[in-house]
Formats: sequence, structure tokens, C-alpha cells
Amino acid sequence: MTGLAFPNYSVSMETELGALEEKVAQVAQLCQRLRAENSQLRQDLAASQNESKRLHQKIDGATQRLEALLTHIPEAEA
Repeated sequence: MTGLAFPNYSVSMETELGALEEKVAQVAQLCQRLRAENSQLRQDLAASQNESKRLHQKIDGATQRLEALLTHIPEAEA
């Protein structure tokens, strides 16, 4: 801060302003970190959803092949 002479300006105000400035810087840094984390989480979620969709398609394909094979198996008579 500059050393301008203001009649109502005190050392305690300068200390409080310094502390406030530090807290604002911490909040800004936290906000930036959370934005980056949020972006990464969105990418991870999209990748997981794509993988889930791919696995469901594989399960559906396997189910259809199994059902087709079961139609060719003769039933045993009891």
C-alpha cells in the first residue's frame, strides 16, 4: 500500500486491509483450483458414461447371441 497521509488512516486499518487482501487472494486461488477440479471431474464423468454405454452395448450383444444359441439347443425330454 502507498504511504499517503490520510487523517483517519491507522496502522490497524492497514493491518486489517492486508489480512483482507490475503483472504481475498486465498479465495481466488481456491476458486481457481475448484474450477480446474470441476473441469477434470466433468471429463472423468463423460469418460465413465461413455465406458458404461459401451459395456451395456457389449452386454446387450452377448445377451442376443446367447438367446440365439439357446434357440438351437434341443430341449431334453423328462
